[in-house]
Amino acid sequence: MFKGLKPIQYAGREVWPIIEGGKGVSATNHASSGAWAAAGGIGTVSAVNADSYDEHGDVIPQVYEGRTRGDRHEELVRYAIDGAVAQVERAHEIAGGTGAININVLWEMGGASQVLHGVLERTRGKVAGVTCGAGMPYKLSEIAQQYGVHYLPIVSSGRAFRALWKRSYHKVPELMAAVVYEDPWLAGGHNGLSNAEDPTKPEDPYPRVKQLREMMRAEGISDEVPIIMAGGVWYLRDWDNWIDNPHLGQIAFQFGTRPLLTRESPIPQIWKDELTKIDEGDVLLHKFSPTGFYSSAVKNPFLRSLEGRSYRQIPFSTEKAGEHTHRLDVGVKGKNFWVAAGDLLRAREWDLQGFTTALKTPDNTLVFVTPDERAMIRKDQADCMGCLSHCGFSSWKDHDNFSTGRLADPRSFCIQKSLQNIAHGADPHENLMFAGHSAYLFKQDPFYSNGFVPTVKQLVDRILTGD
Repeated sequence: MFKGLKPIQYAGREVWPIIEGGKGVSATNHASSGAWAAAGGIGTVSAVNADSYDEHGDVIPQVYEGRTRGDRHEELVRYAIDGAVAQVERAHEIAGGTGAININVLWEMGGASQVLHGVLERTRGKVAGVTCGAGMPYKLSEIAQQYGVHYLPIVSSGRAFRALWKRSYHKVPELMAAVVYEDPWLAGGHNGLSNAEDPTKPEDPYPRVKQLREMMRAEGISDEVPIIMAGGVWYLRDWDNWIDNPHLGQIAFQFGTRPLLTRESPIPQIWKDELTKIDEGDVLLHKFSPTGFYSSAVKNPFLRSLEGRSYRQIPFSTEKAGEHTHRLDVGVKGKNFWVAAGDLLRAREWDLQGFTTALKTPDNTLVFVTPDERAMIRKDQADCMGCLSHCGFSSWKDHDNFSTGRLADPRSFCIQKSLQNIAHGADPHENLMFAGHSAYLFKQDPFYSNGFVPTVKQLVDRILTGD
């Protein structure tokens, strides 16, 4: 056992202070979370459009038949609730009363509040708590209170936590079981990097977490309410000075990337194989997500294609003005666009390379894509099923008039399609592959030598030694 590491009290039971990161679409399910809880930790079912099953135990494909986005969004919410309920029930059975089972949702997912109500109503007594981030989930405490479950907000700064506490969490302090600090420079998936922070200049998490604790103390929150460190956590020995540190109070640790490579992990073998090939620096903090948030994923051909799309971008005017003195003669089929002289030359070069179609963005720029890319972009936008509360790619919004009022942005992509694809066996090179920035350690950590893939129990036991 790693020195100083002790069990904590959570939801009326004793558990190890290690939490399985919930992640997103089908990357964490009943098998992994149930096993994590059975090993004495806190397992986390992803409640983001999770898989549900037919009477034979086969995964039910999420096919959308609705003619309108609103109709398809209602289908998506039903899939989401049914899938999360199925995963929780199976995870609860696997855990066998040991550890605890949480669910994880993204506040920016479409119908988040409706999904939470639907899942918690049907899983009473089986869910210990709800982790929630990717936005400002100010209604989380109110929803948790209705079902008597704990809530664990995910934040990337003390400032974000204080805003949530002042607005609503102070009304339900007794059910806030922990605060998850997600390091925006190290964690995989979406994070809370703000405009005040530089994505290219990572900050030491220690002073940021210390500031978070000081803010919590100022609001009268006990040091026994853990701050869960998420992002960059691989070896507990690297965090020796955080454990039993009076400046930080109770600390727990969340593992998001390491549980991907276990026997119980639901991700396809082809994805698991790719994890062992990642080198240091291969994970990119980027802003291509249609949520508008920064997120981290492996720099595979899919991500590089998005980088290329944004590189092939020029500003334009609809009339001759300022630097825009030359009429664009490629990619726009006779439409009246004026660009700078240098940009005209760049556009002609891209046209010769096969990027013959220009698409407008919401920022008065044009991006150049191939005809096949254009067809895929337009089809994906038309097929939108409303998986986000606000989607930059399709201009969908899950309330009011169901539109963000902005032009759909071709520099982004359909995140639901890509995450469902990679989770169900599609080529990892051609889809978004979320990972934390420590993923390169799969290649270096001797625990995984000779292709060894542990069970969840073996991984948890290893983590508890400090390694």
